Amino acid sequence: MISDEQLDAYRISGEKIRVVRDALESNDIRGIVLAWDDTQVMVRRPNKRVVKLDRNYVYQPAKEPRRAPEEA
Repeated sequence: MISDEQLDAYRISGEKIRVVRDALESNDIRGIVLAWDDTQVMVRRPNKRVVKLDRNYVYQPAKEPRRAPEEA
């Protein structure tokens, strides 16, 4: 799970992130971090829609190469 400190760093910098949800790259969410709580993160997508995502997904800067999610 991503830490509060890392989420706060993404929020303050306004850096675009990539949220890797499964093995398909087409299902990734890109956007900026708006807010979070113990279980969810709110991300604003480029089309201005806001989505709530689970904190257990892989969060990484959008400019970095994609990391595959951990297999459970």
